[in-house]
Amino acid sequence: MDIGVISVRYARALLKSATDANIEESVYQQMQLMVNSYIEVPALRQTIDNPMLSKDKKQVLLETAVGGEQALPLVKDFIAMVLKEDRENMIQFMAASYVTLYRQQKNIIRGKLTTAVGVSPEMEQKMRQMVESKTQGTVEFETEVDPDIIGGFILEYDTYRMDASVKAKLNTILTALKR
Repeated sequence: MDIGVISVRYARALLKSATDANIEESVYQQMQLMVNSYIEVPALRQTIDNPMLSKDKKQVLLETAVGGEQALPLVKDFIAMVLKEDRENMIQFMAASYVTLYRQQKNIIRGKLTTAVGVSPEMEQKMRQMVESKTQGTVEFETEVDPDIIGGFILEYDTYRMDASVKAKLNTILTALKR
């Protein structure tokens, strides 16, 4: 069976259980922590995939990846079930699938604003509100400072990208001059 199909099935079951218990947002935060743990600590994947490591130690490691002592009982039980079914090599994908399904269910769109210098919280809020009005959803907004764009901004959300950076404008002028 396909890793994607299995991951989505497990993620759907976890989301249904979390929704029934009215803790889907808390589980969402812990699944994001797990996804980020796999990204920030590449050795985690190799360690979890190691057949020589006991299931108990894998349980502790995965609970640590979702917040340690703050791990919800539902998440602990989910990890235990995944380990019991010998699916630990897919748990990263299950967590990512949960995050995706939760965002779809709650109509959450990821947005990113890149500027040459830091922006004020008021400006960030205005950009968030603009995106929310266009998408009719909630926006998880991330800001990034990239001095290489010289000035202006780059706004990305969903499949939309608006590049109003000085660097892009200079590149457009340079391309026009080369013709």
